[in-house]
Amino acid sequence: MAGRDTRDVIIVGAGHGGAQAAIALRQLGFARSVAVIGNEPEFPYERPPLTKEYFAGDKAFDRILIRPPAFWAERKIEMLLSTEVTAVDATAKRLSFANGGSLGYGALIWATGGTPRKLTCSGHDLKGVHAVRTRADVLQMMDELPAVTQVVVIGGGYIGLEAAAVLTKFEKKVVLLEALERVLARVAGAELSRFYEAEHRAHGVDLRTSVQVECIEEKDGCVTGVRLAGGEVVPADMVIVGIGIIPAVEPLIAAGVQCGNGVVVDELCRTSLPDVYAIGDCAAHSNGFADGATIRLESVQNANDQAITVAKAITGNLVPYKATPWFWSNQYDLKLQTVGLSIGFDRTVVRGDTAARSFSVVYLKNGRVIALDCVNSMKDYVQGRKLVDTRAEIDPELLADATRPLKDLIAA
Repeated sequence: MAGRDTRDVIIVGAGHGGAQAAIALRQLGFARSVAVIGNEPEFPYERPPLTKEYFAGDKAFDRILIRPPAFWAERKIEMLLSTEVTAVDATAKRLSFANGGSLGYGALIWATGGTPRKLTCSGHDLKGVHAVRTRADVLQMMDELPAVTQVVVIGGGYIGLEAAAVLTKFEKKVVLLEALERVLARVAGAELSRFYEAEHRAHGVDLRTSVQVECIEEKDGCVTGVRLAGGEVVPADMVIVGIGIIPAVEPLIAAGVQCGNGVVVDELCRTSLPDVYAIGDCAAHSNGFADGATIRLESVQNANDQAITVAKAITGNLVPYKATPWFWSNQYDLKLQTVGLSIGFDRTVVRGDTAARSFSVVYLKNGRVIALDCVNSMKDYVQGRKLVDTRAEIDPELLADATRPLKDLIAA
């Protein structure tokens, strides 16, 4: 049993992965001391609603808590909130905190996620320029919104698109700027990109692709517009930046961990440091659904499943991480559900009619199904998982026939 200034397991990060790791340890019968360290004041809460239901005012904060506050105390999971880890001594197995304190650990689970990538141009830190990563970020935007007429969203990934959809609900003028030639270019095929571009424009969003931001303009320290390469200034009372995250791993890097695009982990989520694991958005792992490439997956599924892998490993059950990736996004009345990874696809097949706003895009690589993007198409999402898991080889003409359930194609 650990001493007073040591915990048997310390989890750094109170997001989805960190919370699930603590929950899983107790569910698996781990009875020794567990502490979760979070740099925010809140108990663990769900992140996806920050750009969806919580931002829109459709869900109160207590409804996006992962568990009620009493849950953690009842299970003797110590919550050290508003606490920032500044250093890891991997030899002494000790953490140092910004408040001057320190704590030893038996095993360490690093689940810090990432910090929003910032613009590098002038004006990136002006009042009225926001990222969306924490509850505090959203509260600040909600506080400013009543005085805002036009918002510029920079970045056409899911964060930017979801924020734009909510802002139209508030009847704000929204301009969305994407540097690449289409939105979602890094994660989806052209069919899905063009569909969402059309949807946002139909809802009044001034969506522009292949545009470069030169700087953020200001008056008296507040944002007034976004200057584009070429000289045009797009007026803005608020700017939301959604251009990805940087893994929050600096203390581990200083401690000597092997790192690439995130902390490198093995099939049990172990890092190169003894008794140190990493999970979730900050962990770079070899993924079978990406043909073994080392990748980071920024998803609730990945954070939760890696957390369970680590909890099992700590309790003596060494089960390699092989979970099927899945994601979702809510925009307007559209529910997008994705299964698998479309990395490296060489063909797409569209099932259904995009004009009917209920369809799926099936991604193939070397003739085999590797992923599906399903828009308002729950059946395809549920049944398509088996095709992804087995890398099924199916005639594209059969895949394109939306009258044939995917489950019937497995034996076809």
